[in-house]
Amino acid sequence: MGIGVSGWTLARAVSMCGHLGVVAGTSLDVILIRKLQDGDIGGNIRRALKSFPFQDIAERILDKYFVEGGKPAEKPYKPVVMSTIEGPKKAQENIVAANFVEVFLAKENHDGMVGVNYLEKVKLTMLPAIYGALLAGVTYVIIGAGIPTEIPGALDNLAKHKPTSYPTRLLTKEGSKNIRLEFDPAELIQGKAMPDLERPQFLPIIASAVLGKRLLKTANGEINGFVIEGSTAGGHNAPPRGVMQLTDDGQPVYGDRDAVDLEKIKKLGLPFWVAGSYGSKEGLQNALDAGAAGIQVGTAFAFCKESGLADELRNAVINKSLSGDLDIFTSPKASPTGFPFKVAKLPGTLTDVSVYNNRKRVCDLGYLREAYEREDGSFGYLCSAEAVNAFVNKGGKQEETKGRMCICNALAANIGLAQRNSDGDVEPALITCGNDGVNLKQFIKSGTNEYSAADVIDTIVG
Repeated sequence: MGIGVSGWTLARAVSMCGHLGVVAGTSLDVILIRKLQDGDIGGNIRRALKSFPFQDIAERILDKYFVEGGKPAEKPYKPVVMSTIEGPKKAQENIVAANFVEVFLAKENHDGMVGVNYLEKVKLTMLPAIYGALLAGVTYVIIGAGIPTEIPGALDNLAKHKPTSYPTRLLTKEGSKNIRLEFDPAELIQGKAMPDLERPQFLPIIASAVLGKRLLKTANGEINGFVIEGSTAGGHNAPPRGVMQLTDDGQPVYGDRDAVDLEKIKKLGLPFWVAGSYGSKEGLQNALDAGAAGIQVGTAFAFCKESGLADELRNAVINKSLSGDLDIFTSPKASPTGFPFKVAKLPGTLTDVSVYNNRKRVCDLGYLREAYEREDGSFGYLCSAEAVNAFVNKGGKQEETKGRMCICNALAANIGLAQRNSDGDVEPALITCGNDGVNLKQFIKSGTNEYSAADVIDTIVG
């Protein structure tokens, strides 16, 4: 659901149906900056920015990026200011504003619940992103793809506009060490009187009771529940336990050790929601019978009318699902995070070998970069999906680049915000989809090939 598929339009629709609508919080500054350059159709971003508490920042963003009527289609988007260990301040301002805008629009003119989902692996943008969501009154913060031990304390501090830090790994000659990423809201507030913000509920995404127990023991603040996500869910999956083994076609093998024991989850004493092939009326009932508070649904909503997915991609997946030809593959290599990543095989996307081989490898968004220490003690950044020579010259191993895909650019392409590179090529898409993608027919009314968020809820809840 990342990078705008679960955007404010979808989250708002789900929330207004009485459920928790969740916006994807990753790379929201890309979405803000590129939609402004496309002319901000409908004026939604500009309307939201009028309510942003730091109007000097809002004005700077509009002055730099807004293009009346939209830029020419053949012109590349202006580059995003990439986040680093030191900030920079303009990157943090863009991130705060973008997260505020997305949550503000999802909550606008109704009193339903709205959450935001982040990847713990995307550490460089984490603190300013959360702060922007808090400024807009987000109800829940949900975080997966990592072990977010220090997120509860960060929520406590940011709700009070206090300086906050978060650990990240720095690669060194000796291996690695932890350093702290710093974020101080005072640099944005600049002496302005600001009331304390409401501290949202926090739900980490986990794939085992062991991790849940560890988080409850070591977290530096309150955890309010868990999302239990199995290996059939879309997006990033937790790696199989033990040594990675692959099927004949190259997918990770998940066994009994990877099945989550929901009885043990119940004993943790907090409410939990289960995810991964629960997106049906029967799935919901099975979850409730197992003691869950409910289910998290991603795949079904990803292809509904309110999702941010480009129409041609949505239609391609739905048509393949209806014909029984949808091929969903769990790739152990695609994501630079090292986590397995589930993709739908579609012609013209990065799963197409010719498209993958012909794409020029470039890292110009940088959300999944890792920091490393240079000889002089300064910081550099590398990503296994960047140009192979560049990665190796920075100390990476060439074998780590094999099969890696630029998820940052591809997921932006999924929602119609593909970058046009200097050579004229347009970044290709890459669709992530859970195993439930083969079951989309249950939501589609007879005689059509589309459905709404309300259709999903009506089908599942009844």
